[in-house]
Amino acid sequence: DACPVVSIVERVAKEHNLPVTLLCDTNHVLSSDYSEVIVVGAGHAGCEAALAGARLGLNTVMFTVSVDSIALMPCNPNVGGSSKGHLVRELDALGGEMGKNIDKTFIQSKMLNCSKGPAVHSLRAQADKQAYSNEMRKTLENTPNLTIKQGEVTKLLVEDGKITGVKTYSGATYNCKAVVLCTGTYLKARCIYGDVSNYTGPNGLQAANYLTDSLKELGIEMFRFKTGTPARIAGNTIDYSKMEEQFGDERVVPFSFSTNPEDVQIEQKSCWLTYTNEKTHEIIRANLDRSPLYSGMIEGTGPRYCPSIEDKVVRFADKNRHQVFIEPEGLYTNEMYIGGMSSSLPEDVQEEMYHSVPGLEHAKIVKNAYAIEYDCINPRQLYPTLEFKKIKGLFSGGQFNGSSGYEEAAAQGLIAGINAALEVKGQEQLILDRSEAYIGVLIDDLVTKENHEPYRMMTSRAEYRLLLRQDNADLRLRKKGYQAGLISEEDYQKILTKEEQIKTEISRVEHTNIGANKEVQTLLESYNSTPLKSGTTLAELIRRPELSYEAIKPLDKERPELPWDVQEQVDINIKYDGYIRRQLKQVEQFKKLEAKKIPTDLDYEKVGSLRIEARQKLEAYRPISIGQASRISGVSPADISVLLVYLSSTK
Repeated sequence: DACPVVSIVERVAKEHNLPVTLLCDTNHVLSSDYSEVIVVGAGHAGCEAALAGARLGLNTVMFTVSVDSIALMPCNPNVGGSSKGHLVRELDALGGEMGKNIDKTFIQSKMLNCSKGPAVHSLRAQADKQAYSNEMRKTLENTPNLTIKQGEVTKLLVEDGKITGVKTYSGATYNCKAVVLCTGTYLKARCIYGDVSNYTGPNGLQAANYLTDSLKELGIEMFRFKTGTPARIAGNTIDYSKMEEQFGDERVVPFSFSTNPEDVQIEQKSCWLTYTNEKTHEIIRANLDRSPLYSGMIEGTGPRYCPSIEDKVVRFADKNRHQVFIEPEGLYTNEMYIGGMSSSLPEDVQEEMYHSVPGLEHAKIVKNAYAIEYDCINPRQLYPTLEFKKIKGLFSGGQFNGSSGYEEAAAQGLIAGINAALEVKGQEQLILDRSEAYIGVLIDDLVTKENHEPYRMMTSRAEYRLLLRQDNADLRLRKKGYQAGLISEEDYQKILTKEEQIKTEISRVEHTNIGANKEVQTLLESYNSTPLKSGTTLAELIRRPELSYEAIKPLDKERPELPWDVQEQVDINIKYDGYIRRQLKQVEQFKKLEAKKIPTDLDYEKVGSLRIEARQKLEAYRPISIGQASRISGVSPADISVLLVYLSSTK
């Protein structure tokens, strides 16, 4: 680094905007090829971040410890699920790739929670793991401005509080203007079952063992978290006759708003449902002393909402059985995923435990279940843009931020990638608030709450969930994706047309009167609906729980031909109009607090009457608005009032 020849050549090259590679010795490579954005990691977060940077026109390099692990699914072979399906559809509406990719590679698809209201409907699709990874890799490799590089990033280069580049294990230095860290579960990863402890990443892949030290040197606070995965079992050794077959939907709804619905009507693979029993639980209880989870061998904190089977047996001792889902890993393999039975018990106990489950009595284990520990950050060090508060130009996304799940990771990766690119371009960054998207809820929870375990998205976390439905993600977020630069003019015009169609049809139905004639009464009777005593509107009929926009079609003689997704929005908006209006009023109050900005350099010591705890928390989190400050644990309504008065007096 101190070589004068190197310094002179690099300076001249930069002055004349010339690329240069200097080979000083076999262990030291200096590269002055200037990347605008560098993404570290090629999991679900890394893929979205890299695609965002490249699609926004910036020279982007994505580093991975193994090119063969791009978009790897080391745990469950599916995308979506309760609340997670919302994230994928929002990501797609903004211009992300996960929804398109799963539409190309799924083997079964279901809309969950259909017996409940539309706010909690969520898509979930079984993926062909290998096809998913291959298809994402193909997309990345054919994206202009994007380079994939196999190599381990070991150090971040920072000057005057700003990121300037990265250094790899080989000694190569790569200069850049922004870095997005998406290291997933690879940082100092350790896989554990029983007494076995392997210092590897998921699926036996190489761990990243050096970057943590560089992060700590930069003053970044780190956590040690843990997750786990169940065994994989040879499908031809399973007795499916003892299980309940689980089918996909007869009519598949695509994840991506850009996918032609007819293209996803495929022949689907079945999944299977079975249950643990008291014998299973006895085996687990008798071997808890051999579980690294309880012996103290595992140091990291695991996810509360996705516990191992031994955790379930201990915490829910009153339950005599737990669901076990047998899910295919793909069309290319015979392996089956044993959903609901992740574990870190010893190998011999796993054999006995799995064989006690109906249908698995003679099953052969292909891959043992294991727990994995890894390093991640305390996410309160981030702005809602996912940029580090201490280091300009350094962003992060995914499980590295203390979250869990492919979908949470991809959503964060997209936002981090967009904002890294927008910062390099000198444009205003994208922030989604809690009233706009599940992605906004996810990020807000990460950066404002004390997270002592891997964060998992749930519908209950979204206070405005009736507005944040998965069916209207395009209406909520397409325009923001267009403003950021990831949505085409054609798709933007489509959403404007859709908005107008919905508005026009709702108005027409609200103002179309209908009488209490025989045809109407007959239709109402067929749905066990109360007969009319006088005239009403079509909208009032739709609001009846037993009726819908589709149900009253025979009575609507002037109905125009509209796309199915427009009809869906008309039905939901009319049926839930009162509830939607109520939530919109709540959002209006929420927006007022979000609009009251707090200077990021505010000296809280000068804010008189603030309680010590509030001052400490505000100093630590550095909220960007009064709304965000009000959601920080330890900051009371009285503290917010004091802060408001102070900000008013300093204007």
